[in-house]
Amino acid sequence: MSERTIALVTGANKGIGYEVAAGLGALGWRVGVGARDHQRRETAVEKLRADGIDAFGVPLDVTDDASVAAAAGLIAGHAGGLDVLVNNAAITGGVPQTATTVEPATVRGVVETNVIGVIRVTNAMLPMLRGSAAPRIVNMSSSVGSLALQTTPDVDMGPVPAAYLASKTFLNALTIQYAKELGDTNILINSGCPGFTATDLNGFRGVRTPQQGAAIAIHLATLPDDGPTGGFFDDAGTVPW
Repeated sequence: MSERTIALVTGANKGIGYEVAAGLGALGWRVGVGARDHQRRETAVEKLRADGIDAFGVPLDVTDDASVAAAAGLIAGHAGGLDVLVNNAAITGGVPQTATTVEPATVRGVVETNVIGVIRVTNAMLPMLRGSAAPRIVNMSSSVGSLALQTTPDVDMGPVPAAYLASKTFLNALTIQYAKELGDTNILINSGCPGFTATDLNGFRGVRTPQQGAAIAIHLATLPDDGPTGGFFDDAGTVPW
């Protein structure tokens, strides 16, 4: 492993992902900018480098096995290993979208990116993470995936796309399962909620900036060795499952 901390952020060419990459890079880390779109990825890398951050582009489509395998190979060859993985890439599947009207194909597409994509990337990166002195995995979730909040009277989640909401509940369950399986390792894995952040994911209707939304991921990526694992957190603390 490199003596420098190496991180990979998926969906890092814009929005919260970009700000996570910027925040980790500001710590002196080397950051892989994972993104599908070549031009957007390279533009993000150039912008980060202009701000003094050691960033490098990682062509990455989380829905494609070959792309993810190639990304793992690139990181191993270019950076020598991986210490931190932030699974940020996600889609909503479009709006409006209710349980009674959503197309099964839409649900499949959302789950393929938001859940299976996390499994695909995480498992591909695990061999390198196991070689790190302080490995961290952050799954960017959302409080809309909280079953406790969804079923609490007077808590209004708003017009959240049904497939997106369910995918975040699914992702939270997956985080717990990874934490249980990796409990005898030094890998800490947690879900983080960025809050209602203004990004193109929600048509920029959010009330928080991408930089504010990135704060929880940066916090969870930099947890001390005795930090929590298998938890769900936002800026205020623990989010109920």
